Amino acid sequence: MRVRATVAYHGGTFHGFAPNQGVRTVGGDLIEALTRCLRQPVALTCAGRTDTGVHAWGQVVSFDAPDGTDLPATRSAVNRMLAPAIVIRTIEAAPPGFDARFDATSRTYRYTVLNREVPDPFLSTTAWHYSRPLDLGAMNSAAATIVGQHDFSSFCRRQHSPGGKEKSRVRTVHRAGWEATGPELVQFEIEASSFCHQMVRSITGTLVDIGAGRRSPGAMTTILTARDRSGTPNLAPPHGLSLWSVSYE
Repeated sequence: MRVRATVAYHGGTFHGFAPNQGVRTVGGDLIEALTRCLRQPVALTCAGRTDTGVHAWGQVVSFDAPDGTDLPATRSAVNRMLAPAIVIRTIEAAPPGFDARFDATSRTYRYTVLNREVPDPFLSTTAWHYSRPLDLGAMNSAAATIVGQHDFSSFCRRQHSPGGKEKSRVRTVHRAGWEATGPELVQFEIEASSFCHQMVRSITGTLVDIGAGRRSPGAMTTILTARDRSGTPNLAPPHGLSLWSVSYE
């Protein structure tokens, strides 16, 4: 039977999600644990392949399990092996053919910034400490310009298909904005149909530059239309980023 699971993880000790020979990855650990529990090889599909150091609260994966598998027991067994770094939050039988990646209609990422002079050791692995005061109004004004369908070449690393053809960097952003979520904590949330490599971190770094007064809010439109990666050198560090949720019809 096809299975759908929602997974949370702290990405600090992993080299991203995708299985990669010779290094520890979230997907590699999950496959190993599921294979032991189900006593059969497991092919795992995820909604979004997060990079090294990036976290997730709502990553969705799909895989096949033998008919009649006790899914709650499987979740408990996997969590005993992998917690607290990786946890299966929910698990359920899915319709035949369900694909965590291709059936997804959108993904939402959150980026957290600790905006104060003094760092916080308890947030050091999940929030970017940025000491210069940030103007959320300017950041939201700039973020509004990326909503809609655009070519995000200025914010993405180039990637090529197995045949050598350069992949499209046209994406549709449904919403993007900043808000204060706690004492001296600000959070950027962005939802899009999909994301290209380093897109969220590049956008976040540029918006923080704008909030700190290093660029004007109008610079966002100029950068976006230029389709030139060299115009966005400030890449936000990975540890403040989390894949928050994935939407399906």
